[in-house]
Amino acid sequence: MHSPILGPAPAPPPADDQRVLGTVAVVGTGLIGTSIALALTGQGVTVHLDDHDPAHARTAASLGAGVTETADGPVDLAVIAVPPAHVGRTLRALQRRGVARAYTDVASVKVQPWRDVVALGCDAGTYVGGHPMAGRERSGPLAAQAGLFDGRAWVLSPSRRTGPYALRAATELVHRCGAVPVMMTPGLHDSAVALVSHAPHVVSALMAARLQYATDGELRLAGQGLRDVTRIAGGDPDLWVEILTANSAAVADVLEDLAQDLEGVANALRRSSQAGQDVRREGAELVRHTLRRGQTGHGRLPGKHGGARIPCEAVLVRIGDEPGELARLLDDTRTLGVNIEDVTIQHDAGRSGTVELLVAAGAAEKLACELGRQGWPCEVGEGA
Repeated sequence: MHSPILGPAPAPPPADDQRVLGTVAVVGTGLIGTSIALALTGQGVTVHLDDHDPAHARTAASLGAGVTETADGPVDLAVIAVPPAHVGRTLRALQRRGVARAYTDVASVKVQPWRDVVALGCDAGTYVGGHPMAGRERSGPLAAQAGLFDGRAWVLSPSRRTGPYALRAATELVHRCGAVPVMMTPGLHDSAVALVSHAPHVVSALMAARLQYATDGELRLAGQGLRDVTRIAGGDPDLWVEILTANSAAVADVLEDLAQDLEGVANALRRSSQAGQDVRREGAELVRHTLRRGQTGHGRLPGKHGGARIPCEAVLVRIGDEPGELARLLDDTRTLGVNIEDVTIQHDAGRSGTVELLVAAGAAEKLACELGRQGWPCEVGEGA
């Protein structure tokens, strides 16, 4: 491989007369595979679906993701959407059958699949490792969305052996799915996703696991903060065991660092509860330092589509829990010409809830005023 970042991303999307993807095989019709298929069929690409469970492939086909019939000859690209441990064997089987002119995968780790590709004697010239940085807490074909990859990074990890056609086909796939290609080595990719994806899933699961022992009364107090922290804990445990064990060393490194920080905060909080004023002050300062570090880290997260973060303010709107209320609110907002950067909903114990509309700083006061005139109870909340 080249250096960690393999240079600039591939060229912009090809013109219509330069495209090579007319037929694609998607092997594995879970959330990611079916979402890719939906994105491609929406652009007129013929997609052939295959899965070890034929019922999954039929479900994906019923959603308009493609057909379950085998292609008459080699397709332009085969997308291997199976767990990391199965990528190498699946690639070897597909290449022996001559299924496609080129192959890519979407596994969430890249080092182990590449080692398997080499060890199994696969044709590396027709293969490009890949990983779309998108997903949902739900799994299976019914959770698929054609727009799942819009604006998201999609890592490609070609080797020195990768041929130009394979890279061209994989890059076109990324563009056709609305994603942004990012070239990385397998090793750097795995270190990065350990930090931004894999370890966060473990942390979310550990926090959610505390809720097993909560009383119903305690859980009734749960707000949006807890739901945000634990949302991804609803992922398929069997799939995540495969992901985490395939990237075990990198994930363990992140978790060990996190464990040290957690131990430090716990000790500081213990000290802040003690009688001596100096000891309490010292503990509080350590906690404050940790929270400031977190604030700084949060501020480094990119904005939409990987761009710079836009300073935002929140408009909090009370709505009734009735059909059509949210759609009416968003339609009223649209007519006012204000762009919504993000939307969250928090339900309360009654038949109502609060919608948080995140808008560019400076637009919140105007939006709240105009929505108020239209009868929406609202106020400006904290910025983001």
